Amino acid sequence: MVQDLYFMKIALKEAFIAFYKNEVPIGAAMIYENTVIAKAHNLTETLSNTTAHAEMLVINLASNFLGKKYIRECTLYVTLEPCIMCAGALFWSKIGRVVCGAPNQRGFMYYGIKLHPKTKFISGIMKNKCIALIQKFFFLKRIYPKNLY
Repeated sequence: MVQDLYFMKIALKEAFIAFYKNEVPIGAAMIYENTVIAKAHNLTETLSNTTAHAEMLVINLASNFLGKKYIRECTLYVTLEPCIMCAGALFWSKIGRVVCGAPNQRGFMYYGIKLHPKTKFISGIMKNKCIALIQKFFFLKRIYPKNLY
């Protein structure tokens, strides 16, 4: 549990970076042998790329770092439950463990999508902080739709 909190804080820092870039504030960190090998935040607006989700970015970085497509030995820490696109990528990467902060009303679980059968899934780590950041982002979006903040 202490280890999960430590690594989720890293993912949350990435989410704050996204927030200040006017990106949906989702952050991710990929861990291999208790070491951060990749971290990222959403960059869909910055890169004009709908696939530039934090999860997709760290999967690619981790695969490149390890030199292989299957990242069974890795754990992904992400501040929001992955969408179906990211869940598909996680499935095919055969990741060992996924640890989420906040649930997602449009996440993979809502649609009944499953991760790889050997992937362990944990949710609710730093849930309140992760939810608060996302809620603040969308609250400000409603108040300042022209991105004036």
